[in-house]
Amino acid sequence: MFEFEWVWVLTLAVLPLFVWLMPKVRQSSVMAVRVPFFSGFWNSLSGVSAQNKWWLKLLAILSWLLFIVAAAKPVWIGDAVSLPVEGRDLMMAVDVSGSMQETDMKINGKEVDRLTMVKHVAGDFIERRKGDRIGLILFGQQAYLQTPLSFDLKTVNTLLSESMIGIAGKATAIGDAIGLAVKRVLATTDNNRILILLTDGQNTAGEIHPLKAAELAAQEGLKIYTIGIGADEVYRQTIFGNRRINPSLDLDEATLRKIANQTGGQYFRARNTKELDKIYAMLDELEPLAKEEQFYRPTEQLFFWPLGLSMLILLTVLRLKV
Repeated sequence: MFEFEWVWVLTLAVLPLFVWLMPKVRQSSVMAVRVPFFSGFWNSLSGVSAQNKWWLKLLAILSWLLFIVAAAKPVWIGDAVSLPVEGRDLMMAVDVSGSMQETDMKINGKEVDRLTMVKHVAGDFIERRKGDRIGLILFGQQAYLQTPLSFDLKTVNTLLSESMIGIAGKATAIGDAIGLAVKRVLATTDNNRILILLTDGQNTAGEIHPLKAAELAAQEGLKIYTIGIGADEVYRQTIFGNRRINPSLDLDEATLRKIANQTGGQYFRARNTKELDKIYAMLDELEPLAKEEQFYRPTEQLFFWPLGLSMLILLTVLRLKV
C-alpha cells in the first residue's frame, strides 16, 4: 500500500500559482535585498526561443511538483508480518478409565458422567489457550498419545470430545501417563513445559510408579498440575431408601499432591462442574496465556526518488538556459 506520511504538504503544490497571481508591488525608494522567485525565472527566459521557453517552464513546474511529493514523505507499506510470540508446550492427560462413568456430576442441572463434564469444561480451556501448543494423552490401563503437541486447538478439542470411557482399559495407569508426557516434551526445546493430569482414582496399572515418573518429570523441567475429580457424596436409591455414599473413595489425593509438589505444580480438587471450571480459570492465571499475535507492516521510504528526479530536472533546466 502506498501513502504519504505528511499528506498536508501536497497543498503547497499550488503556492507558485498564488505567487504568480499576486499583483506586482511598486518598487519602494527604500533599498532592500530583492530575492527573485518565479517572476525572475520567467524574465530570465527572455533570450530563449518560444518553443524552448515552454519546455523549460513545464520542466520547472514538474521539478517543483516532484519536490513537493518528496517533501510529503511517500512510503510503501508492505504486507502484515506476524511477530513471534512465546507460548507453552502444554500436555493434557485425561483419565478415561472405567470409574469415569460415575454419574456424580451435573451440567445445567442434568446428571452426567465425569468424562462428559471434563469434556465440557476442558474444551473451553483449550479454546482459550491460543498461542500454546497443546497435546492430549488418554490413559486407562495404558496411556496413549491421542494428539501430539500442536497449535491446532480445534483438532485437539475435537479428539477430546470424541474420547470414550474404557477406550484405554478399565484400570488406571497414572505413572505411565506422566512417563509418556515426559517422553513427548523431551523432543521440544521450549522451557515452558506443563502437564495437566486429571484423574478420579489411584494408580492401579502401568509399568512405572507415579512418584518415580514425577521425579523424571522434575528432572526434565515438566511442571505437573494434578486435578482430582469426583463428588464427596451422592445419594443413591436403594431398596432401603436413599443412601448417602462417597463415590471418590478410590481417589488417591496424597499421591496426586506429591506429584504436583515434586514438580513445582499444584494439586486441585474438583467436586463438581463449577469447581472444575474455577480450577481451569486458576490455571489460566498461574500459566498466563501467550501474548496475542502481533503484526507489523514494514515501511520503505520513497522520498529520495521524486527528490532525485526533481534535482535532475532542475539541473537540466539550468543547463538548457545556459
